[in-house]
Amino acid sequence: MASIRNFIESYPLLINIIWFLLFFTVLYILRRFILNRLYKRLKQSEHWYVTQKIASWLNNLILFIAFMFIFGRNLTGLSTTLGLAGAGVTYALREVIVSIAGWVAILFGDFFETGDRVLLGGITGDVVDIGVLRTTLMEVGEWVGGDQYTGRIVRVSNSYIFSSPVYNYAADFKFLWDEIMVPLRFNSNMNLAKTILLEVGHKHTTEYRTEAQNAWLNMKRRYKLENASLDNQVFLTFNDNWVEINLRYVVDYRQRRGVKDKLFSDILQRFKEESESIELASETIEIITNKES
Repeated sequence: MASIRNFIESYPLLINIIWFLLFFTVLYILRRFILNRLYKRLKQSEHWYVTQKIASWLNNLILFIAFMFIFGRNLTGLSTTLGLAGAGVTYALREVIVSIAGWVAILFGDFFETGDRVLLGGITGDVVDIGVLRTTLMEVGEWVGGDQYTGRIVRVSNSYIFSSPVYNYAADFKFLWDEIMVPLRFNSNMNLAKTILLEVGHKHTTEYRTEAQNAWLNMKRRYKLENASLDNQVFLTFNDNWVEINLRYVVDYRQRRGVKDKLFSDILQRFKEESESIELASETIEIITNKES
C-alpha cells in the first residue's frame, strides 16, 4: 500500500490521465449501449438523427466537465499563458469562430434544418447533417440534370450563411413554379395547342394544388407577399424561327423532373394525335450560294 501511495504522489499527472481514460471508456460503452437500445425504437422515425446529435453533445459536455474536474489543479499555471496567447489564437481561428457562430445562427435563426434542400456556398443539395463547423449536403445537380443526387457528399463551412445568400427550397413553401416550352410552327392551331397544354398540366399537377394553396396562405400570414396565381397558365411568344408556347405550373420541388417527364410524354402523344392541326418546329438553316456566270 505504501508503494502504491508513493507512486500516486510521485506521478499525479499520470494517475489523472489513467482516471480520465477509464472514465472515457466507461462513458463510451454506456453511450453505445443506450443508443443501440434506442435504435430499435427510433430507426424508422426522424427522431433517430436528433437523438444521435443530443447524445454526442451530452457526451462531449460530460467529458469536458470530467476533464476540468480531474486536471483542474494541473491547469492553474496555464491561465496566464492562455491569456497572453488569446489574441493570437482568436486571429488564427477567426474562420473557426465564425463557423461556430454560424452553427448557432442555423440552430436558432430558422435558416434551414436537416432534410431541407438548400443552395449554400454555391452548392445545391439536401442537408443531411449540421455540425459545429460545417453543414453536410448530399449534392444535387452539377452534371446530373433535373435536381437529382450526384452521389457526392459536400461539407460547406457554416460561415457562408454570413457572407452569401442562403436559398432554401423547402422552408415554409416546398413548391416551385416551373415551366416547359414547346416550339410550334406558325401555321399550327395555337388555341388547340393551349387547350392541350392546360389539360395535360391539370392532369399531372392537380394533386399539388390544395397543399400549395394552404402553404401559400401560411406564407402570406408570415411575409408581405402579393397574390400569386397557383393555377396552370399558358403563355405564347414567337421569334424568327417558331412560336414558343410555355406552360407554367406549380410542383413539389422533389417531383420536378418526374412531373416534367409526364408532361412532355403526354404532350407529344396529344400533338401526334392532332398532327394535322399542330406541328412541332425545329431549327432549320437555309444556305444560299451564288453561282458565277
